[in-house]
Amino acid sequence: MFRLNDLLLLIVVFSSMIAGILFPSLGRYFQAYPLYCMMFLLFLSFLSLELRDIGKTLRKQLPLAVWLAFFKLAALPVVVYFVFKLTYPRFAPAALLLASVSTGVVAPFIATLVRSNGPLVLLMVVMTSLLVPFTLPFLVKLFLGRSLDISLLAMMKVLSLIVFVPVLAVEGCRKWLPGALSRLLQWRYPVSLAIFAAINLGVFSKYAGYFRQQPGVLMRTAFVALGLGGMLFIFGLLSALRAAPMDKTAAVIAAGNINNVLIIVFAAQFFGPLEATVAAMYMIPFFLLIFPLRGYEQFAMQKQCDES
Repeated sequence: MFRLNDLLLLIVVFSSMIAGILFPSLGRYFQAYPLYCMMFLLFLSFLSLELRDIGKTLRKQLPLAVWLAFFKLAALPVVVYFVFKLTYPRFAPAALLLASVSTGVVAPFIATLVRSNGPLVLLMVVMTSLLVPFTLPFLVKLFLGRSLDISLLAMMKVLSLIVFVPVLAVEGCRKWLPGALSRLLQWRYPVSLAIFAAINLGVFSKYAGYFRQQPGVLMRTAFVALGLGGMLFIFGLLSALRAAPMDKTAAVIAAGNINNVLIIVFAAQFFGPLEATVAAMYMIPFFLLIFPLRGYEQFAMQKQCDES
């Protein structure tokens, strides 16, 4: 269940988070690049997939994809918001923001680490990224009573840039640079680790002063982020209860591996440091979700063996 690559991933992720807080002068060099790092991560994730796989998934699993997109962007945020409203109301806005955001571009990478339906995960990235500019402001207005002074066109432009440029770049490289693409595929994992480190250094160095001044808040936000990650894992499984095991893990990844970097920027602009900090600390459950996913994977495989 626990692999060497998992250990390396956790070491890189958590050490870069700590380094960003302790050595913000080092991290400031990366603060301008999280968006481009996310684009390159999707580029790397798409190396082992092809557009025809996405089209085939869309044709065969359109009802499931539509249901998961609705669940991710509409039903799940409402449930999460009211759970936090009843239990930990101070963090209800942060929970709503994170639960409402699109599936993250790193999600296809997570799908490569576990037994999952990779094309379905990538399809969820595309669908939710196109829909979230409409659903997120509506939910914020409905439940938080805030009108967001944000350009819908600009938000769609940014999300489209993050999603479609890497996809087109892979298709172009597949046609004109197949040799370079195959070599890059061999180095995909260590390159992905380096990009995770760059994102964390950029994000956590930006809020290092706040983290140092409010160590208690840092611990509470980490606890809230872990609780939210656990909720998204459970609700993700429940959303695809009758689906095949690989589709269940895809549903969990779509629900739990979210675009929290977007919420960090969004919360810092329209809310406060508390919401932005929760979004930053969601980096912890983002990667720790791999382990319950692996546990479920082994449980499903054992169940199939027992039934056969």
